[in-house]
Amino acid sequence: MSRTAYVMIVDDDEEFAGAVAVALRQEGHEVAVRTDTAAALTMMRNHPPDLVILDVMFPEDDFAGFELARAMRQCGSLKRIPILMLTGVNDKLLLNFTTLDLDDSWLPVSDFLDKPVDVDQLASKAKALLQPVVS
Repeated sequence: MSRTAYVMIVDDDEEFAGAVAVALRQEGHEVAVRTDTAAALTMMRNHPPDLVILDVMFPEDDFAGFELARAMRQCGSLKRIPILMLTGVNDKLLLNFTTLDLDDSWLPVSDFLDKPVDVDQLASKAKALLQPVVS
């Protein structure tokens, strides 16, 4: 028997986050959206999600998403939660992140997608990361 997963989307683009939330809710998941990393971390500590979909760049800090991912890995109740990072940083800052850059201390995420991202592709990656949770 499968169970509903709880997914938190952390992205300052409310329109995009809303579209992703709709897609995940259609898959039967409970979804919370936070537009800033500090509020997201507080909420996670009180109600740990099964998956975090996390943007990198926020208005207050172009690397706030990296900092939140690192903070999660330092917190006992959050350290094993899969993180799907969404990033436009490769385009905006001319960086070239690939899955080879995933690292437990520097880039401690489970997977990532470049923005702009196709919502169906994102839902597919989320489903794969949630497979151990909902099975």
